[in-house]
Amino acid sequence: MSGELDGRVAIVTGASSGIGEATARHLAALGASVVVNSSSSVEAGEAVASSLPTDSLYVRADISDESQGVALVARTIERFGRLDILVNNAGWTTVVPHDDLDALTDDILRKTFEVNVFGTWWLTRAAMPHLTAAPEGCVVMVTSIAGVRPTGSSIAYAMSKAALNHLTRLLAKSCGPVRVNAVAPGLVATPWTADWDARHADVAATAPLHRSATPDDIAEAVVALVRNRYTTGHVLLVDGGMSLLR
Repeated sequence: MSGELDGRVAIVTGASSGIGEATARHLAALGASVVVNSSSSVEAGEAVASSLPTDSLYVRADISDESQGVALVARTIERFGRLDILVNNAGWTTVVPHDDLDALTDDILRKTFEVNVFGTWWLTRAAMPHLTAAPEGCVVMVTSIAGVRPTGSSIAYAMSKAALNHLTRLLAKSCGPVRVNAVAPGLVATPWTADWDARHADVAATAPLHRSATPDDIAEAVVALVRNRYTTGHVLLVDGGMSLLR
């Protein structure tokens, strides 16, 4: 299917590794030019962008700072003159046991929402005029099964992902014909979760598919929603069947 996205331009946030990197590679393999973004890991982000088979670009921006998100969109338009696809993958979490309410400090709560919710909102709002002008503009949020079920690395994280799942539906209703969908992964084997051995083992022991997801599993779901031109407002669970169990 190489060439299916020829001429399209995509921003993928949090794309220096993991799900974001895999998504950038899948989109570029279909012909899209990709703006690879991260808030840090500049060398890794530049390496991803330079290794893609299409004319692509790395832009450092911390989306929790509205001005940096706006600048990310502006740099994309300056370089490519258009924006067709926005993949909101950047996120932040830290592990806090759900029953330890005092451990969920205001600072953790605030940072989680600044990146996951406010940053995603600001960036999507800045991108929407350009996506509307595109022939088939679309947004894909990378959320989490924690936004659907009472699970996740912290209550703050689960709250933030639930907000993004509902934002997906609200934007899909309000911003058509731009399509807005979300992919809600279960546990994914990424550098972020590399030391979560017990959690990966639990998924392997109990999930119907007996393993954690790979970044490619999630990237393929993102690309499927990019390619399907008559799906909007959908939250696609990609959790190996864990949501069927508990």
